[in-house]
Amino acid sequence: MAAKHNSERRLFVPRCAYRYRAGPLLLHSVTHRDVKSERHLVHVCDVAGLDVFVGDVFAAVGAEDGQLFITGIIQCEFLYCLLFSVFQLFIVALSFAYFSKALTGTYMKSSITQIERRFDLSSTHIGLIDGSFEMGNLLFLAVVSHFGAKLHRPRLIAAGCFLMAVGAFLTGLTHFFMGRYRYKYDTVIQVFQNDNLTTVCELFVTKSISQISSLCHYAACVRDSGSSMWIYVFLGNALRGIGETPVTPLGISYIDDFAKAENSPFYIACLQTITLLGPMFGFLLGSYCARLYVDIGYVDMESVTITPKDSRWVGAWWMGFLVSSGLLLISSIPFWFLPRSMPKQESEENHETPVCEILNKTEDAQSNNQNFKLTEIAKGFLPSLRHLLGTPAYFLLLCGNILKFNAFIGLLTFKAKYMEQQFGQSASRANFLIGVLNLPAVAIGIFLGGLLMKRYKLSVVSGAKLSFATSFMSYLLMLLQFGTKCDNIPIAGLTVSYNGSVEMLFSECNRDCLCSAEEWDPVCSDSGITYISPCMAGCLSSSGHGKNTVFHNCTCVSTSFPAGSSTSVRLGQCPHAKDCSRSFTSYMAISVLSSFINALGATPGYMVIIRCITPELKSLALGIQTLVTRTLGGIPAPVYFGALIDSTCLKWSMKSCGGRGACRIYNSDMYRYHTEKFQFTLFKQICQKLLTSIIIVVKTFADLPQSNSVLYF
Repeated sequence: MAAKHNSERRLFVPRCAYRYRAGPLLLHSVTHRDVKSERHLVHVCDVAGLDVFVGDVFAAVGAEDGQLFITGIIQCEFLYCLLFSVFQLFIVALSFAYFSKALTGTYMKSSITQIERRFDLSSTHIGLIDGSFEMGNLLFLAVVSHFGAKLHRPRLIAAGCFLMAVGAFLTGLTHFFMGRYRYKYDTVIQVFQNDNLTTVCELFVTKSISQISSLCHYAACVRDSGSSMWIYVFLGNALRGIGETPVTPLGISYIDDFAKAENSPFYIACLQTITLLGPMFGFLLGSYCARLYVDIGYVDMESVTITPKDSRWVGAWWMGFLVSSGLLLISSIPFWFLPRSMPKQESEENHETPVCEILNKTEDAQSNNQNFKLTEIAKGFLPSLRHLLGTPAYFLLLCGNILKFNAFIGLLTFKAKYMEQQFGQSASRANFLIGVLNLPAVAIGIFLGGLLMKRYKLSVVSGAKLSFATSFMSYLLMLLQFGTKCDNIPIAGLTVSYNGSVEMLFSECNRDCLCSAEEWDPVCSDSGITYISPCMAGCLSSSGHGKNTVFHNCTCVSTSFPAGSSTSVRLGQCPHAKDCSRSFTSYMAISVLSSFINALGATPGYMVIIRCITPELKSLALGIQTLVTRTLGGIPAPVYFGALIDSTCLKWSMKSCGGRGACRIYNSDMYRYHTEKFQFTLFKQICQKLLTSIIIVVKTFADLPQSNSVLYF
């Protein structure tokens, strides 16, 4: 009879019955009233996220008086390991998703210079493209943060990762719909080498006469191939921003809801530390792609006359977006199979929960989910938002984070560009140094910050003080960082004069050549002075081919130096002075130290924001913080930083149909001065807001017992 019943009724036991228990597991009697039906139990297992059939391993199954008795011992060491690792699986999956999205985001930052040159845009316009990511976040972040906590969070994260993959793919795909990249005046040398003209001046006179007719085609201006394709980069970046919306707030709140209270800060710190591997690899990928020519595989590299240090060089920016798109697509897969919820980790490891109690709780949760209505949650959105912004500590910390995010985004977006212009580094080397020096320092700082909180059980007040101290020290180091500098490169007609005359592009030595003021084909003399073009240098002959071309008998060079000096120039811009390398070493040392100290207070500051508001508003608080900081920091910061940079430009490229293109050379002193002044203003306001918030936090939490104000509670 028992065997017959065993064949008729097959029981499924939900995974929550086994949580945190290893070794032999004894199941006591379970009534038929408790287990309800096989269909219901299968549904319970689906909700829990794991189906486990155990009917065949029971020693005996019997039914008496309408009750079903199950007795026996199950060896569940493997089952325990599988069940206990579900939460860890979520941590790993979320870490990889963070890694992938961070890699894509920082790769975009590392490719700013390449995209700017490829589409012939100003820094202001490229800042607008970079800010489109935050524009995408602005559209959906508040709604997703509020409603997402009530929905299936892992699946929302999966959908977001997939959308980010589509956005990155669209950005990289833009390259294949554009024509081949042609840097301005790249045909000058080739024409001269194939021409029978006797001097470079004659070549430019002839070229100037024919230049007018070449600007028009069929009586209409023909734009460069792909001149408007930057719009697709804008849209792809915005789509990536929309996809990133659910990942951060829902992932963090999921961890905080189901992890042990004292482990939550440590998990978040580990997550942020692993996440920083993404920016490291993002900048390294950017460094590698910047070394490759944009049309690699399609052009003969021997015909390319510029080098990666040339201001017209464009690397294979599109390649990294295709790689990151694949990573984002892979990162979305695990979240489709993770549970909507899981049991909260208990503080006591040996705490046991009866099977019937777990089944009843799960049944109640399922009943609540069936009665779930979005309209009921929507009614509480505005009151929750009003209560959140009415919390003084949260509001001031939010203001401080807005200013800090402005400074951070502005620096990160154009940091590689700053290193290129100030210290003469190539885009590839600048990205490489950021990836291997600055970002590891940030990762170590964030990890140690979380470790300090866990080790010393910092209170809310102590965490706020630590956040302020690190921000203030980072501000002081910034003063030293911007004190390191290199002088402007001597450029005839721009930063230095021709033979002591007034600084202007044209001089007596090149006036008869009818040179174009729009040209940028720099050549370097042995004296270290750069000339805008061979024509501007007044050169009369040339030798060599491609990158090895040398121009001779340059009249502007001979008039500036005594007889007997070399009057030849070679292709390319002159390098910075030798003492500039020492300044760059000092700059990088201070930059790395500042990055570490600033990151040390990141986790305490993050947890202070979470703990200064009620638990049910955590998801909304994180979502509003992300929304506001990206709206008021992520969107405008690249634009006005780009505008400041544009104001220091000395020589602009000109588009074929007229209009200003990308900047070729900047005034280094003005570049540094404008950036430094604006950063000081921001950090001054940051310190004021943090100091005020500390005073409020002290008044709020000072009278509470230590156990009630510890950051991990």
